[in-house]
Amino acid sequence: MDKVKAKKHLGQHFLNDENIAQKIADALTLEGYNKVLEIGPGMGVLTKYLLEKPIETYVIEIDTESVEYLQTHYLKLSNKILSEDFLKYDLTKVFGQEPFAVIGNFPYNISTQIVFKVLEKRNQIPEFAGMFQKEVAERICEKKGSKTYGILSVLTQAFYDTEYLFTVSEHVFTPPPKVKSGVMRMRRKENFNLPCDERLFFNVVKTGFNQRRKTLRNSLKTFNLSEKLREDSIFDLRPEQLSVEQFIELTQKIQADGV
Repeated sequence: MDKVKAKKHLGQHFLNDENIAQKIADALTLEGYNKVLEIGPGMGVLTKYLLEKPIETYVIEIDTESVEYLQTHYLKLSNKILSEDFLKYDLTKVFGQEPFAVIGNFPYNISTQIVFKVLEKRNQIPEFAGMFQKEVAERICEKKGSKTYGILSVLTQAFYDTEYLFTVSEHVFTPPPKVKSGVMRMRRKENFNLPCDERLFFNVVKTGFNQRRKTLRNSLKTFNLSEKLREDSIFDLRPEQLSVEQFIELTQKIQADGV
């Protein structure tokens, strides 16, 4: 098998620029772990650079044709190819409770779901890097006050330091996507435990941004807040005006209010 045919239903766009593949692999700092999982390696353009590093590389690939290609061309991977769906796969089967990084040229149609699964596994994932649709990468790294700042920005930045690294043209893929791509990195904060109820924090952030044009006093009505708390000036703001720290503070206030 010389090449894998890109499949539209899997959102496959194969990167064919070696320099960019090398730069994405080099985005990992390799601090605090010695295992890495690449999602959707396709024909291994990024994989080959990961295999040069002093880490144990695993790949997870849902496309059986790509799995066959990798087994033929990357003997170094041997038993480290997981023919599975990352979103459904139980990662403890491979990594147990050990830390590992996640990297990839992520399929744009599931990239946000990938980020949410990484957040769920944040206890084990100290670093996450890769390529997204440009707007998604920007949203993850955006700061308060912007129209693109939203649920994804706040939830990722609560636990990770995010950094937009570089933009990638659509012309370096086969087939070329209709949009530009962006590469970003997330490195877990030293203290990534929130000083508030985490489930409530997620709920406050999501509920606030689901009606982002309203003030928090209106968008958080379902929380049945006391009159006294509703008078707090933080409720005069709209969600995009709050920093991550202010969302934590808001959650603490709601928690103390007895929700």
